[in-house]
Amino acid sequence: MTVVLDNNASTEAAPILKVQGLGKTVQDSSGALTILQEVDFELPAGQSLAVVGASGSGKSTLLSLLAGLDTPSHGAVLLSGHNLFSMNEDQRAAHRAAHVGFVFQNFQLIGHLTALENVMLPLELRGDGQARQKATDMLTRVGLSQRLSHKPTLLSGGEQQRVALARAFVMKPDILMADEPTGSLDHATGQSIIDLMFELNREAGTALVLVTHDMTLAKRCERAVRIEAGRLSEIVTAIN
Repeated sequence: MTVVLDNNASTEAAPILKVQGLGKTVQDSSGALTILQEVDFELPAGQSLAVVGASGSGKSTLLSLLAGLDTPSHGAVLLSGHNLFSMNEDQRAAHRAAHVGFVFQNFQLIGHLTALENVMLPLELRGDGQARQKATDMLTRVGLSQRLSHKPTLLSGGEQQRVALARAFVMKPDILMADEPTGSLDHATGQSIIDLMFELNREAGTALVLVTHDMTLAKRCERAVRIEAGRLSEIVTAIN
């Protein structure tokens, strides 16, 4: 049965994300290993969802499938109304670039590019003639107007994650997918990054899928699902 994560959402509004019977099985030395099985849920546009669970429960695999970075053994993911796995790899990449922003635990910045160039890059790849100005404005918004020319090695962890947030939000995505975004940061820095991420998310009206093992962080989201041994075992309907 599909679980709608916002009981007050209009039944006429299509969800930004719809997951149907999603499963992932791989082969290892001992045979078939099921990572995810029969995952179903819907996420309305503009809503925030935490995916919680212990290490090895399938959280990151689920996030990769939701973004079309990995392919399932069975099931479907509809993102912004399109089934990711009816597309080929190039089509999925183009759809992802148009609709999804990412924030990773390890920042995933390009080391030989400056902060400004890192944020400009996705805009330039889609041919945006205002890439420099938009990237400058977004870096200013995240408090890095004095760090535009700095490369990642000259930035602190918190500053690098701010660059990553700027890169994600400058594309005006429909949905942001964040995988343990504070995992490489100390508590105080991580808290400031999370505050900023939620501020940007509210300003942009972007949906959010946040993968975390931290229930305190999960409570910042409007809804949460719990993954245990690859199964969607619990829906928390009033987590905050």
